Amino acid sequence: MKDVFYLDTTIATGTSTGDGIETLDLSSYVDPIARGRSKGTGLAIYKVWWDIADAGSNDPIANGTTGMLRAGLISFTGAPAAAVGSASIASGTIAANNDLMISGVDFTAGGTAPGDVQPPTIWLEPSKEVPYVVVRDQVALMVAVGVAMSNAANVNVRLECAQVTLDQSTLNQLLRTQTV
Repeated sequence: MKDVFYLDTTIATGTSTGDGIETLDLSSYVDPIARGRSKGTGLAIYKVWWDIADAGSNDPIANGTTGMLRAGLISFTGAPAAAVGSASIASGTIAANNDLMISGVDFTAGGTAPGDVQPPTIWLEPSKEVPYVVVRDQVALMVAVGVAMSNAANVNVRLECAQVTLDQSTLNQLLRTQTV
């Protein structure tokens, strides 16, 4: 059995289009500096759980809600904490071809008939066999609302993770690839 624990964070969408960033501080779990005989440590993320819920009640998104968003969890050094609409995420940041992407999800709501609201579509996630190992101090939960949500929503994420010891060459490679 692995020494797994959970971390989580949330970002609210509001009811307009725009981008938002919420950072999750990992500094107490990550130490990329090897000291003497001790090796550096990283945070292995094995699974990312997504939940998009009504912001007011935390109930499932109600039928009749309209809107569309894309969200991603990204290994991102120096990402500013920002409210929706005041942050600007560069085009292509929340995309599978971004090496800093850990997990991504799309959500579309529309229509008025029962069952019109669909569950989030996860299009990228780490695997249990090959986790995404973070060696930087923070990850960012980013959301890009492309079509305004008629009801504000909370984008919630839960990380299933464990601290891992890294040899120097692996640590150096991860430090190079996780630089913005």
